Amino acid sequence: MYRTLFSRDLFSELERLQREMQQSIDFSPSIRGLPRGGFPAMNIGHTPKSVEIYAFAPGVDPATIDVQIEKSVLTIAGERKVDLPAKEDKATIHIDERFAGRFRRVVTLPDDVDANAVAAQYRDGVLHISIPRREAAQARRIKIQ
Repeated sequence: MYRTLFSRDLFSELERLQREMQQSIDFSPSIRGLPRGGFPAMNIGHTPKSVEIYAFAPGVDPATIDVQIEKSVLTIAGERKVDLPAKEDKATIHIDERFAGRFRRVVTLPDDVDANAVAAQYRDGVLHISIPRREAAQARRIKIQ
């Protein structure tokens, strides 16, 4: 979609505002987390031995990210600083599409995870959280005598 740097086209600006309003109305949390468009974007999956979570948060200082697990609920919270010129610099911003500000994502985890053995690593803008499953919950072969 073509968009000019200067907002001279009133109809394209109205269309953009309508799209943004529609996205805010369509915001409906589900049992699996937030719908598309939440920050940070996440990929969540599991293996027989662990639950793997990837949160894509480029430009966020890892020291400002807070990861907590309480009663099988994982919470990722933090803040991405604004990278725009200060208002006193008298700069004009034409397009500002990058998310800045406080964020919080909440994910319900399965009951069989071991919250005491969580490993989290932040590299190249990706937060990887690996939560192992308890030994008792993992499938095992039973020898027949």
